[in-house]
Amino acid sequence: MIMYASNASAIISLTEKATSLSELHQAHAHLLKTGLISDTHAASRLVAFAASHPTLQNIAYAHSIFTHIENPNSFVWNSMIRAYANSSNPENALSIFNRMLDSTVVPDKYTYPFVVKACSAFGGFKEGQQVHAHVVKREVIRDDVYVQNTLISMYANAGFFELSGNLLSRMLCRDIVSWNAMLSAYVDKGMMEFAQVLFDEMEEQNVQSWNFMVSGYVKSGLIEEARRVFDDMPVKDVVSWNAIISGYCDSGSFSEVLTLFEKMLSENMNPDSYTLVNVLSACANLGALNQGKWIHLYIDKNEFKIKGFLATALVDMYSKCGEIEKGLEIFNNTFEKDVSTWNSIIGGLSINGYGKKAVTTFHEMIQADCQPNEITFINVLCACSHAGLLQEGLEIFQQMITRHKIEPTVEHYGCVVDLLGRVGLLSEAKAFLQMSPLENSSVLWQSLLSSCRSYGKLELAQEVAEKLMEIDPDDNAGYVQLSNVYASTGRWERVAEVRRNMKARGLRKEAGCSLIEIDGVVHEFLAGEGFVLSDKDVVVPVD
Repeated sequence: MIMYASNASAIISLTEKATSLSELHQAHAHLLKTGLISDTHAASRLVAFAASHPTLQNIAYAHSIFTHIENPNSFVWNSMIRAYANSSNPENALSIFNRMLDSTVVPDKYTYPFVVKACSAFGGFKEGQQVHAHVVKREVIRDDVYVQNTLISMYANAGFFELSGNLLSRMLCRDIVSWNAMLSAYVDKGMMEFAQVLFDEMEEQNVQSWNFMVSGYVKSGLIEEARRVFDDMPVKDVVSWNAIISGYCDSGSFSEVLTLFEKMLSENMNPDSYTLVNVLSACANLGALNQGKWIHLYIDKNEFKIKGFLATALVDMYSKCGEIEKGLEIFNNTFEKDVSTWNSIIGGLSINGYGKKAVTTFHEMIQADCQPNEITFINVLCACSHAGLLQEGLEIFQQMITRHKIEPTVEHYGCVVDLLGRVGLLSEAKAFLQMSPLENSSVLWQSLLSSCRSYGKLELAQEVAEKLMEIDPDDNAGYVQLSNVYASTGRWERVAEVRRNMKARGLRKEAGCSLIEIDGVVHEFLAGEGFVLSDKDVVVPVD
């Protein structure tokens, strides 16, 4: 609560310390009561709040104050332009800038970077060129490095690298920000060959320059190139480690994620929440429960707040490692639950065989006013399918479309086909599939074929397998499933026939793969192989 103050400096100080709109309202009321609202300096602090907190509500409030200031100074003008430039409607910054040009206040070196940033944000290249023309006419600010850097960034982000390159080469005093402005634009557009050339030409590189390169190669799926740059870095920060760790996590190299995390700790680099989310994800996918528990202890010891994505990652890790009770404990103790947190526990309950509990949790999510998304419905529909909750599943699928206005994807249709198939309603599943807009999805027909096999419906299985082969003759799924159906009924001559057809088309069944954790070490096995340790075995301290 902001207390009343007796002098102008104290009131202004309290205004500057406001952290919410309600506190700002109190400060504003105090300024009105004391008459200080007529002081431009005091009123400017109210407007400046929106520049630092550019929500639509804050900007609307700041704008209402701005329009009542009789003689706004350059700070007030710049604050409003900056607020709009950082908002979801950056084009409004130009309107304020045009009004500023018509006023007696002359734009300064702080004005133009905000205006140029706004042009870049809404893709106003022509408007940005006009602003550039204003800069050229203003000799005092024409060569200002901050203004030039913003122009370089605008042209580069718009794809006009020749213009940004010309600006860079003509700068009288360029700095590392000038180079990084172009480098980040190349990286954002996935132009890593050009980024590498520019990186090699740079007069100097800082850790941000190196991080741009690592992140760029990761985003382009070039993990080996990213690792090369990462290993060559003279200085690394937590952003560097997060970039390479997330790259390996996204590429499915989960063992390497744990190796890098161990190395990160050994080099006394403290991870942040983003690091831990990726490492927990790796543990979840490897089934590495001991490593996951050790990371949980690390989180508690270092007093990380378990909320949002970190809570989600912990729930997901425990769920996928079979400790759903621990996952429920974390979920129940998490006060700030978002949609991802709800999704993780619903999915965890589903995969651990608690279908009814998953459906109950879904309804609790709705009651908590948390809007479900596509993943929520995949998880809860899977839960219904695995638990044989036919009526609940069909009702939830209908609610997804009518109440929540979510367009079903192949995964949602697949869950319903699987649900109908698991309870033996194979003809209904086939009819549902044929009426769906994804009738020619091979994944959906594979699900139905699997159900036919489970119920020994040979005639329908043959129809579905033929449909699968018609959709994609080079996919081995239909052949393998049909072969399994024949095998389950002892029709070995037909099994041999299907296998011959597969061989004639050059198709083969992929070997299955399993992962197991023994004494803190994750081992990988392929079907048909002997006991061979994977060359990706890793150990993370678990004591």
